[in-house]
Amino acid sequence: MDDHLLYLSSAPFESALRIPFLPESHPSHHLHGHSFFARIRARLPNGWAPFPGGESQALSQAVAQAVDPLNYGCLNDHLTNPTDENLARWLWQRLPIPGLESVGIQSTRETGADLAAGDDAHIWRKFRFEAAHQLPHVPPRHPCGRMHGHGFEVILHANQRLGGENMGVDFDRLSHLWQPLFQQLHNRCLNDIPGLENPTSERLAAWLWQRLKPALAELSWITVYETVTAGCNYDGRQFRIWKERRFEGALRLQRASQTDATRRLHGHSYLTRLHLLAPLDAVMGWTVDYGEVKALFSPLYNQLDHHLLNDLPGMADGDLASILGWMKERLVDRLPQLDRIDLYESPGCGAALSWGGEGPILPI
Repeated sequence: MDDHLLYLSSAPFESALRIPFLPESHPSHHLHGHSFFARIRARLPNGWAPFPGGESQALSQAVAQAVDPLNYGCLNDHLTNPTDENLARWLWQRLPIPGLESVGIQSTRETGADLAAGDDAHIWRKFRFEAAHQLPHVPPRHPCGRMHGHGFEVILHANQRLGGENMGVDFDRLSHLWQPLFQQLHNRCLNDIPGLENPTSERLAAWLWQRLKPALAELSWITVYETVTAGCNYDGRQFRIWKERRFEGALRLQRASQTDATRRLHGHSYLTRLHLLAPLDAVMGWTVDYGEVKALFSPLYNQLDHHLLNDLPGMADGDLASILGWMKERLVDRLPQLDRIDLYESPGCGAALSWGGEGPILPI
């Protein structure tokens, strides 16, 4: 499959707003405020940035300039009903960026909307519950075989064609649908719940899908975070898991101009996320063991962490595309289920390289 490289950027802004079309009984009808994030994904053409490797910096500057008129102001001065969806439309029209794939607005830590071409909206809301579990079929001495617990996080994703409407699925509706499931899961041992006798992330995602999809036709994905660094996405057909690690790296952007600061030696605290697509193991109840993914990635991690990236054998440059290509080349044989790698050089700003034939690059 061909490689697809998307650049990702985000920018914060603080704004007040009210949404007049909502009923007066709705809290958002009244003047209130949020700490927003604008989130951009773009397939940038060659030559768009000032130099090869400067794409992330140039994209971040463009997004920051676009949201600047909104910062510390009232959104109603710019648009009548500043829902997340309408804000994404407003921002899309003001971004002089070729290859835009989505523009997202995250209005709280738990909620957001990402708009794609054709007025397709991806609405999401995040929830949390605390529970214990153990995995009954793992090998002896596997840590997940012991009874333990997690603060699980669940994201409900709803995709729909807006057709010009001010908003898609209401966040409050997602909360209403989630509440009965929360009552079943919170402060419980998941193994005691019918259908969750082997409560892996994948089994839990499928269990939630079966109970939510009949009531929410727009439901498109369910995400389960078992820990802050690992989780699973499920769309009713296939499971996609991911595992995250952070590494500290120094670099020079060798193709930058002589006067550009990134040509000097500098560094980042990187976050990388490995995505894997695999069938469910009927006995284990998972696709791939998160611990196995971590172990197979460790030799590469040790080469990246606390090193000058430009000095690594085979590294073309220190930019995001070069690092992602270097990682892919060395991981595809070790992890044949791998079909996407995300790499962030700062929070919300980075790139995603994918080469699989199935499964979207979810905005989250």
